[in-house]
Amino acid sequence: MDSQAFTRRNFLKVSSLTGALLSLGFYLPTNAEVAEIIKTAEADNFGVAMNAWIHIDTSGKVTIFSHRAEMGQGVYQSIPQMIAEELEVDLDKIDIVFAQGDQKKFGNQVTGGSSTVRTSYKNLLNLGATAREMLIQAAAAKWNVPKADCYAQSGYVIYKPASGAEKRMHYGELVVDAQKLETPKNVVLKKRSEYKLIGKPLRRQDTPLKTNGTATFGLDKMIPGMLYAAVERNSRLRGKVKSFDDTAARKIPGVKHVVKTRMGVFDTYREGVAVVATSSWAAIQGKKALKINWDDSGFEHLNTDEIFRRQREALKTKEGLSFKKQGDPVSVLAKASQKLDVVYETPYQYHSCMEPLNCTAHYQADKLEIWGPIQAPDWVQDYISKEMNIPRDKVIVNMTFLGGGFGRKAFMDYPHEAAIISKAIGAPVQVIWTREDDATQGPYRPGISYRCEGALENGQISAFKIKMAGQNTNHWRGGKKDEPNRSTSEGFLKPYTESIKNLSIQDIPFETPIPVMWWRSVYASTNGFAYESFIDELAHQAGKDPMTFRRDHLPEERLHRLIDKMEAVSGWKSRQKGAGYGVAITECFSSTVGQIVKVSKSATGGVKIDQVWAVMDCGWYVNPDTIKAQVEGSIVMAIGAATQHQVTFKDGIPVDKNFYSYQLPRITDIPPIEVFIMENEEAAGGVGEPGLPAFAPALTNAIFDLTGKRIRTLPFSLASV
Repeated sequence: MDSQAFTRRNFLKVSSLTGALLSLGFYLPTNAEVAEIIKTAEADNFGVAMNAWIHIDTSGKVTIFSHRAEMGQGVYQSIPQMIAEELEVDLDKIDIVFAQGDQKKFGNQVTGGSSTVRTSYKNLLNLGATAREMLIQAAAAKWNVPKADCYAQSGYVIYKPASGAEKRMHYGELVVDAQKLETPKNVVLKKRSEYKLIGKPLRRQDTPLKTNGTATFGLDKMIPGMLYAAVERNSRLRGKVKSFDDTAARKIPGVKHVVKTRMGVFDTYREGVAVVATSSWAAIQGKKALKINWDDSGFEHLNTDEIFRRQREALKTKEGLSFKKQGDPVSVLAKASQKLDVVYETPYQYHSCMEPLNCTAHYQADKLEIWGPIQAPDWVQDYISKEMNIPRDKVIVNMTFLGGGFGRKAFMDYPHEAAIISKAIGAPVQVIWTREDDATQGPYRPGISYRCEGALENGQISAFKIKMAGQNTNHWRGGKKDEPNRSTSEGFLKPYTESIKNLSIQDIPFETPIPVMWWRSVYASTNGFAYESFIDELAHQAGKDPMTFRRDHLPEERLHRLIDKMEAVSGWKSRQKGAGYGVAITECFSSTVGQIVKVSKSATGGVKIDQVWAVMDCGWYVNPDTIKAQVEGSIVMAIGAATQHQVTFKDGIPVDKNFYSYQLPRITDIPPIEVFIMENEEAAGGVGEPGLPAFAPALTNAIFDLTGKRIRTLPFSLASV
């Protein structure tokens, strides 16, 4: 499972030893939707490097290279499941290897935005089908029979004449001849009704590895001569190291070096002092023994209360940058007799991955090699190449399994820091982060406030005006300050814009020194709470059933079918008045998820969550078990974000440093969750993130239905409702 052995040079060496390989990859011509399938031996003729590929050797062994990271979301299963379907091989006969980071070969390798299946499935299906057709053609030529009379099954090509003996050859016997054939164009893919693997709840290929201890995560990586580093960093991003005393640290047995270091965080740097030792224990103890004087001048040290006070003030007094405007909502609101004007707030959140950050780096005179739980190897190559003045192709990034990512591991800071420390000490080093490091360094999901104004006329929305005040992750990445956050409407169903004729969505620029970045479902996780809570408030103001109100404002048959399913599985139409049912529907990364939450009064006070029904429309999909697991996991994460934890700041320093204060949901906090998947032939949407945004508004809408109390600020305590 270690991709280190599968460099281009080693690949060619292995190929020559096995005698022959049928090895196929693809490249994507400019503006093309479906890639051109090529034999890797022909790659030079196309002017491209050997890229995403499968190969089959003379023993019949099939190896599939995964170009995306596996962080629990299931691509380690979905990529081979797609290829194996069209290739006609059994999944348990496939080896899966993580490919190295290389944008020239693989294109975008960023594992984020729930993008792996939805952006690659057509190409991967074509790749498997092309290999299958070449093998069938090779067998038909060997037997001198019509190709149309042959078929592939379980790694064999079979010829079964009406009379006479059946013939069959395993793929390994055909690769020598197949590799000589011209790559076919426009292969015919299976119909969904013909699938044997896709659409089936197959067991994940990585589960045995993760239960028997053979899966390689970042901290499992060991290379000869490797040392360990723990870094004391300033909890205020822009603070500098004024001076430090390492006397006590150097007395810890095993400590070899103490060096000042830094890592890039967007357009600035976070400084720290690294203790390097022969063991992780010694490095951590040495770090605790450091005495550091920080220079924290020149920037604000904010408290959480002050951040949200400023946001509320901005919502009252400022007009924002216009993201979308149609009609004249301002004048309609001014004249309306039936209207609402409310504010919602969502907190800062940290990613709380089960596996804290870590990275191993080995800086050498002619190259830098990195191993670790990395979501974006191509971004890491780009950034480190520029920062350390190393040719991009000399920055080698090897992906391991990730113990959760949620966007945090699609960042360049921790690999950059490991590379700098390795260069400073002249040896390979593994930089380890404690839970406190992970919790206090950020970047975080930004805390955001929303002002929502709406008007009603004849039971319909006549005007809808949203202003959003919160940090813009685009600005941290060099985005233009005079442009609105491009995610201002993320999570808001697009068909609403067809029925609401007077609409305004604005972004009020808001900045603090606190670093922010994407989090699971990005801005949909915060927008969804505000927008779908407000839709519910308008439905109540109009005196209409919340589900019917949404149906009336969503003029799309596909959404109506989703609403039909939601009503059917939850018994929505037969519920009793005031029974504690809430609904929300959000869109995220080309998938739509509707959720219904049922709550009741708890015997110990407050309310309890009785049931969650989730209906996902992600179009074409691979594995229903993966979808259900991802939606369930998203809901668990959403329960914590809505009702239990937040990152708070005092004097500019994060207060919540570990799970004793940033408490995550326990198994006893999780209600029964039922997940349903819509069946259709639409294009594939994302799965890993869209299940999160709808939960919080569905929950608070249910609490209103039960108690009459509107919750507009997250997080809140279920016990205190």
